[in-house]
Amino acid sequence: MAITAKMVKELREKTGAGMMDCKKALQETDGDIEKAVDYLREKGIAKAAKKADRIAAEGSAYILQDNNDAVLLEVNCETDFVTKNDQFKQLLDQIAKQLLSQKPASVEEALQQKMNGDGDTLETVINGAVAKIGEKISLRRFTIMEKTDNGAFGAYLHMGGRIGALAVLEGTTDEQLAKDIAMHIAAVNPRYVSRDDVAAEEVEREREVLKTQALNEGKPEKIVEKMVEGRLGKFFEEICLLDQSFVKDPDQKVKKIVEAKNATVKEFARYEVGEGMEKREENFADEVMSQIKK
Repeated sequence: MAITAKMVKELREKTGAGMMDCKKALQETDGDIEKAVDYLREKGIAKAAKKADRIAAEGSAYILQDNNDAVLLEVNCETDFVTKNDQFKQLLDQIAKQLLSQKPASVEEALQQKMNGDGDTLETVINGAVAKIGEKISLRRFTIMEKTDNGAFGAYLHMGGRIGALAVLEGTTDEQLAKDIAMHIAAVNPRYVSRDDVAAEEVEREREVLKTQALNEGKPEKIVEKMVEGRLGKFFEEICLLDQSFVKDPDQKVKKIVEAKNATVKEFARYEVGEGMEKREENFADEVMSQIKK
């Protein structure tokens, strides 16, 4: 039987499952909507879809390296308790291996890719984990990095994955140095590698703010420019990795630490779980009342 877009839409509205999952369910059940609903429920996909509107701002960052490739990812769930679950940990590793294998360009693309020659998509595998674990789980973001044979990955997970940092150093294979740089990134949270990476518009905007501040302080206009350049240096120290004082040796800048090994920092990424996301406000009284009313 031919599966139409209208049938897929109807099944999706009934179950909240993904479009590809709905299409597959209809194909497997020869277009029978009710059987397709049961099929999705049996697979745990419909159950997972019902959890889709829940807030999932907990979770874990995870890092996996494979020769000259590495990935940093963030997977969210509803409670911190789930991150200690072995099934959740296995899922993190599964996702990381899939990302390194397929190297998708986006989360959306990643979710629709087949798992290692298997028939299931990554989205279906995640939904299967949702059905078993009982919480909403979602792949939020990932960064894939590459290095050369003359490079090193710095990987660091803080507090069991609350913060993850991944850096690529070139010109050295010193993994301890690379890890120290990743640890610094996790602790200090720079936004850029160097001053060269900061957009000219951002620098100019900061310069104007600092100039206005100095004038408002009543400083003579002739010394304002010098003051602004001095304060701009502080601005770069706050946001640029190479300008920052190294956490393990505050008397030295990160730039000096790296240059001492004839190395350069090619790129880095830092994920803090749930940053920028709406957090769930626990209200146990309301939760108990909602259970009583059921």
